[in-house]
Amino acid sequence: MAEIDARLARRRFDRAAAGYLGAARLEAEVGARMLERLDYMRLAPRRILDAGCGPAPQAAALARRYPRAQLLALDFSLPMLARARGARGWLARLRGAGPLAVCGALERLPLAAGCVELAWSNMALHWWSDVPAALAELQRVLAVDGLLMFSTLGPDTLKELRVAAGEARVHRFADMHDVGDALVAAGFSAPVMDMEMLTLAYRDSNALLADLRSSGQTLARTDRARGLAGRRQRAALAAAGTSASIEVIYGHAWKGAPRQRADGRSIVHFEPRPAP
Repeated sequence: MAEIDARLARRRFDRAAAGYLGAARLEAEVGARMLERLDYMRLAPRRILDAGCGPAPQAAALARRYPRAQLLALDFSLPMLARARGARGWLARLRGAGPLAVCGALERLPLAAGCVELAWSNMALHWWSDVPAALAELQRVLAVDGLLMFSTLGPDTLKELRVAAGEARVHRFADMHDVGDALVAAGFSAPVMDMEMLTLAYRDSNALLADLRSSGQTLARTDRARGLAGRRQRAALAAAGTSASIEVIYGHAWKGAPRQRADGRSIVHFEPRPAP
């Protein structure tokens, strides 16, 4: 994957915070599908981390599902976090309840080890160049037997725009199998990965580009061209078509009991023998 310019990405999400929810229809749909997958998970978390939350559109649904859990809403954009706290209902504001906003990056989470039982990340992992480092941090902050559930973008995302604009003008995304390998390398157990292709239809290519700009999701590669797009480039973008293919990768995995101490010594667990 090409390296992401984190400062530029943050600035663009900062600017997009006010209109993000109106433009991020894909993220809302994927988030709803992730919530349905929680129906099959036996989990009673005391604390939930919404990692890369943006304005935290799934916070209310997570709070309804796990009413006893504390929700940590984490993002690297302060304006997005302000929207996340402002989106609380009037009763939650009256009680002083709602998500606790935390500003930070996925690869350096400002949280203690083992402090959450559910790590939730909807469409955020692809904004980090070092996906293995982000997964290792999520594994670190999870308690033993805690669950990581996430979605991210796969390599066939925006393939029409990539053909029209050129490889260097569209982000590259990690393959599902590489993400699965990174989960195992990070120490997760029983990883489950799957993907689906979605197609977004637009009246023209300008509407697609407007959605990307309004949601802050424009090119932020460090190797991007620095100049303005010329007439030929604009014509190529206009010819990109009225549909956009989106490869959505879903994954979940559990944090098992550690097998080694920090000094490298192995940990052996013994089950108590039942009484005769």
